[in-house]
Amino acid sequence: QGKILEKTGLCSQITFGRYVRQGRKLGVDPKLFIQDLQFNKVPVRVYQPKATSDGQRKGIIFFHGGGWVFGSLDTYEKVCRYLSRESESVVVSVQYRLAPEHKYPAAYEDCLNATIHFMRNLEHYGVDPAHVIVCGDSAGGNLAAAVSQTLTTRSDLPKLRAQILIYPGLQALDFNLPSYHQNRGVPLLLRERAAFFALQYLNGHALHMQEVLEGSHIPPDMRLKYRKWVSPDNIPEKFKVRGVKPLTPTDFIAEVYETVKRFCEPNLCPLLAEDAVVHQLPESFILTCEYDVLRDDGLLYKKRLEDNGVRVTWYHLEDGFHGIISLYDYCGFSFPSGKRGLDSVVNFLKGL
Repeated sequence: QGKILEKTGLCSQITFGRYVRQGRKLGVDPKLFIQDLQFNKVPVRVYQPKATSDGQRKGIIFFHGGGWVFGSLDTYEKVCRYLSRESESVVVSVQYRLAPEHKYPAAYEDCLNATIHFMRNLEHYGVDPAHVIVCGDSAGGNLAAAVSQTLTTRSDLPKLRAQILIYPGLQALDFNLPSYHQNRGVPLLLRERAAFFALQYLNGHALHMQEVLEGSHIPPDMRLKYRKWVSPDNIPEKFKVRGVKPLTPTDFIAEVYETVKRFCEPNLCPLLAEDAVVHQLPESFILTCEYDVLRDDGLLYKKRLEDNGVRVTWYHLEDGFHGIISLYDYCGFSFPSGKRGLDSVVNFLKGL
């Protein structure tokens, strides 16, 4: 529908997508204090349980999904309320700047700055400095992973207790991993859309999308360098039995690489961080869905974390698809597997 409206000149497909995904205002929650604030000039929404607590609470910084292009505080209102109520934690939802108006690294910088502000003011919210968690889904999972990696170098701040990555997108080198072929036409994230969003975030436009999908945007030597981390060889065989047709990358195009070379930066593609960073990361929770083009990003990062001695809790929704968590109690209906996924996050939080 968005493409049709764009072709007729009525509005861009991104504008239409934002309208569809804008969410709606909810009424007062009897169990939560909710307020809109700014953390270091970044809009946030803070959720605090009203019930008295025997001690300091956990603090969760949440980054919403939406391909860095869509999403808002309202879009994820129900999810954040649920996390705060059920885990009895303080949740800070971050409204980072969106692409294409604000290109990389705007979203990453907003998430990092809001997180640092929160970590410097934990006592104001009754949060235990030893129990601060970053969490995000999809593009938000990408941002959570990038922020978590950056904070490993900050000795002036509390160490993160954990990171929670819900079907995260973690690399843009290879759009031909098995999950990209198996689920290329599965809603809510088609293979072409994944590349489209990554390019919008990086450059503010989606030129050269076809070349990126075909793999001609990465030099052969660089592809070889990162093959130890980004390769179907690192994905368990059971995930490759369903409809996989590996493609050989087309010839490298230097002009395209010049426009997308920042895809090799870990702040944009956290799967490419060096082992020296990865081994310092906190305990991690990764949720993947079988019917999701980003499934293999999560599986590859799980392996990287485990190879570097990081404790990982992995939850896989065999009947899940991309975006299913954000559809929790959406417009009067909910997917049982989405509820299971959300509860798995809550159970992980309770166990920290």
